[in-house]
Amino acid sequence: MKKILVLCTGNSARSQMAQGYLQHFAHGRAVVYSAGVAPKGVNPLAVQVMAEDGIDISHHTSNAVDDYAGLSFDYVLTVCDNARAQCPVFPSSARKLHQSFPDPDSLASFRQVRDQIKAYCESFFQSAPFQLTSG
Repeated sequence: MKKILVLCTGNSARSQMAQGYLQHFAHGRAVVYSAGVAPKGVNPLAVQVMAEDGIDISHHTSNAVDDYAGLSFDYVLTVCDNARAQCPVFPSSARKLHQSFPDPDSLASFRQVRDQIKAYCESFFQSAPFQLTSG
């Protein structure tokens, strides 16, 4: 089973939403984690806008990237420029991918970013390099 880590600065919104969508689109064939370089708790607006689209992230926790230092990942996805710049080196052959999304600051911007992240996550699983096979 593939392991995916999504990184953002605060692990409060963008990475949380990406984790929710990646888990949804993986259909149980990948394990998805999210973390931040400076975690600050899951943003309630992220929980709200994801629930509007039928994805429950209310049980998610905000984690530090160091919490996963011992795990080997197949993919490390950074979803903001700051996380990309501060992304630690993982002792694995993880493929690192980057797509920066704006930091949402209002309900309307949370919805816009959610929709952008949803499209990115869906296309991630449709891309040729990603194969949801054991490994």
